[in-house]
Amino acid sequence: MAETSAATTDHPDAHTGLGHVVPLWVLAAVFVALLVLTVLTVAVTLVDLGNLNLYVALAIAGLKAGLVVLYFMHLRYDRPFHLVVFLGCLGFVVLFIALVLTDTRAYAPTLLPDQAPQMKDVHTPFGTPRP
Repeated sequence: MAETSAATTDHPDAHTGLGHVVPLWVLAAVFVALLVLTVLTVAVTLVDLGNLNLYVALAIAGLKAGLVVLYFMHLRYDRPFHLVVFLGCLGFVVLFIALVLTDTRAYAPTLLPDQAPQMKDVHTPFGTPRP
């Protein structure tokens, strides 16, 4: 019985319960990259890019989240199936948020000024401001 358990634990794909050991320099490099991207996010807010500001900020946030997931959560060193599951879940979250935003934008022109005073700068689908 002892021979069988020793043979299964010596297999390279056997799960021993231990996490992957990442070198300290890799973690430090990712940390510095996250700091640089945070400074870049703040710097982008100082530049007026119009509607592009939101997309640039979201792209930087997505890159930072990707670094955290890949290195600090060790998804880079895990099985590829876990990456597929994670990306599938992320895709569904993006899909659901996109559907909600589409629905919210569709009903914005029908709002009366007294119902949503904080939405006074919302534009109609044709680019003209609401009255």
